[in-house]
Amino acid sequence: MKMRPPAPSNHGRHHMKGEGSTGGEFRHPSVAVGGTFDIVHAGHERLLSRAFELGAVVFIGVTGDRLVRRLHKSHRVRSFSFRVRDLRRFLKVHGWLGRARIVELKDPFGPAIKRKDLQALVVSENTKQNGRRVNSMRRRWKLPPLRLYVVGLVKAEDGGLISATRIRSGEIDSRGNPMSKHG
Repeated sequence: MKMRPPAPSNHGRHHMKGEGSTGGEFRHPSVAVGGTFDIVHAGHERLLSRAFELGAVVFIGVTGDRLVRRLHKSHRVRSFSFRVRDLRRFLKVHGWLGRARIVELKDPFGPAIKRKDLQALVVSENTKQNGRRVNSMRRRWKLPPLRLYVVGLVKAEDGGLISATRIRSGEIDSRGNPMSKHG
């Protein structure tokens, strides 16, 4: 007589129905992720993919124009409206737009420090310290800390990291492929 494996448990999983739903189960009802999203690249795709894998709803904080100026980026950054437009297109292509809640970040931490309905924060290796700061601030507000999920950085074909700076300089494309030096 063949034994069947036990049915998977739904403990700790959240069902999602409605627009943009895949009918799947998620570890958290809502998670957050943030960034400038100047040029959506393979690193952003990894970060967002993990967020949408974990959360039924994903709050995406996009750095506002005033905050961008205070960050002193080493390259020009497109306006908030263009960045959000391109991010929405990217989310739509992946079937995530219906589960996304895009918010403008006016400070480095955004709503993650005060939102009671958040359970997790997805960060990159470069921003995990910011995740720890968010949790420190949440404790001050008497809110439970967020579960931090750290996503590895994505390397380009040449072994360097994929970044908007390298894409803007013409070294690589958004997938990390080298760009032709001779056009």
